[in-house]
Amino acid sequence: MAIDVTPEQKETGKENFARATEGLSRRGFMKSMAVAGAAIVPASAAYYFGYQSLGGKPVKAALIGGGDEGGVLVGEHNPEFLEFVAVCDVRPSNLRRIVEGDPRVPLRKGFKKVYGSQANNIKQYTDYKDVLADKEIEAVVIALPLHLHAKVAVDAMKAGKHVLTEKLMAWNITQCKQMIQAADKTDKCLSVGHQRHYSMLYAHATEVVNAGVLGDVKHIRALWHRNNTWPFEADPTAPATIAGTDPALRDGWFPAILKEDYDVLNDPAKLKQYGYTSVEELIRWRLYNPTGGGLMAELGSHQLDACSIFLGKVHPISVTATGGKFFYGPGRNDRDADDHVFVTYEFPGKNYAQDKNDIVVVTYSSISTNGFENYGECIMGSRGTMIVESEQTVMLYTERDPRKKAGGNVKSMTVGVTNAGRDKPALDASSTWGGPAATPTGTVAAGSTGTAAPVSRGYREEMEDFAYCIRMWNEGYAKDRRLPRCHGRVAMADAIVALTANKSMRTKQRILFDEAWFEANTSAVPDGDTTPRVPVEA
Repeated sequence: MAIDVTPEQKETGKENFARATEGLSRRGFMKSMAVAGAAIVPASAAYYFGYQSLGGKPVKAALIGGGDEGGVLVGEHNPEFLEFVAVCDVRPSNLRRIVEGDPRVPLRKGFKKVYGSQANNIKQYTDYKDVLADKEIEAVVIALPLHLHAKVAVDAMKAGKHVLTEKLMAWNITQCKQMIQAADKTDKCLSVGHQRHYSMLYAHATEVVNAGVLGDVKHIRALWHRNNTWPFEADPTAPATIAGTDPALRDGWFPAILKEDYDVLNDPAKLKQYGYTSVEELIRWRLYNPTGGGLMAELGSHQLDACSIFLGKVHPISVTATGGKFFYGPGRNDRDADDHVFVTYEFPGKNYAQDKNDIVVVTYSSISTNGFENYGECIMGSRGTMIVESEQTVMLYTERDPRKKAGGNVKSMTVGVTNAGRDKPALDASSTWGGPAATPTGTVAAGSTGTAAPVSRGYREEMEDFAYCIRMWNEGYAKDRRLPRCHGRVAMADAIVALTANKSMRTKQRILFDEAWFEANTSAVPDGDTTPRVPVEA
């Protein structure tokens, strides 16, 4: 994420973050860390996010959409909270893979690895309306292409099901509002899968920002770069494909068309029913404007969500964006979607209400021709810099204090937390809490003993909390009751941030955000000129 940080400096940054969280915890600034005697330990996700065990009464759920993201959700879910009793997909290959798992991607474990022989009892459907008619099912988890989120979610809530749908919430903001209004009317829980809301790593990082040790934050730099320019090489052990459908380049958004899918789906009537014009569009839906939302919907929405969390979930002031199909084209995995996007947002700072010059600039880029840096976010303050890299590690560095004579590279300095004034914490290059401690992310800091544990990206926790919310559901939606952390109104704001950048790219204009867009019960939207392929029925 940081171009000029050496491996040794990365380890120093990780240790600095561990020391800072320990220091802040001892001073009472971090809810996500607990002081147990002389030790500082991370709080459990259930304690921090406020949910509890369901006491042997898991929510009976169906997965609608067994593709890549559906496979991740199956691999990460906890059957003690959310028990899948059914799965629905129109693609035979997806139904096969969701049961057997994907050996190429360990995260996609498959039902058999999670449930053992009980996986044979999971019902399989090809029409989601059959799922909604199944009385055993209390909730649905939707991992469908973007343009189908709203219709299936609204139909599910009308049928009495609670809904967790993958991000982006919907194809346009009108559909987001229709989903929220349906949740209000049907009194059903609506949660959206921006999993960073349930990442303990991001929770720790946000608390460090909120404690003020970085000083005055004026810039956040976020990126997600990939290199898809390498020639495609067919896997001789993979299932048979349709001749002429292999991609020219290695590209996860442009897979070959499997024969087992083509033979079933190449029917105009079926395709129209599912909301597609061709088998290629159904399988490569991310590439087409009527079915997907491009890089901002698929990647940028995650990271702008993270940036807005760091800034207190305030709404942005403006966006200016440039993007285009600068690399792909005829003979090179052609598509509608842009392959490079470069976006600049203005967010209000903490004192913006009193001083309109108090602006935080957030930049985001996603490109398809270079993968030099890991994806992540870099938060730059007047007293320090924090880097969140690949959803796995956090690094912390101090700014050089010109009043002190200490020399050397600040990226190599060991820092801790001291008091800048009355009960106000600050980074200090001369302050430490002893040797490296266990990090609050579940890993072990460099130089310490112990076994590293994987860092949860939040999928498991978001599904556990969704199930807990359902079991606690006893009053009207959006009233004085416990909602998921990323309920409809929160997720709609994330969609507005991402999709307005797409509009800025189309119009080549700086766009000012309108607060009316963020009100669920108004018709004001930034994308009122767009018409969905699959409309939501009133």
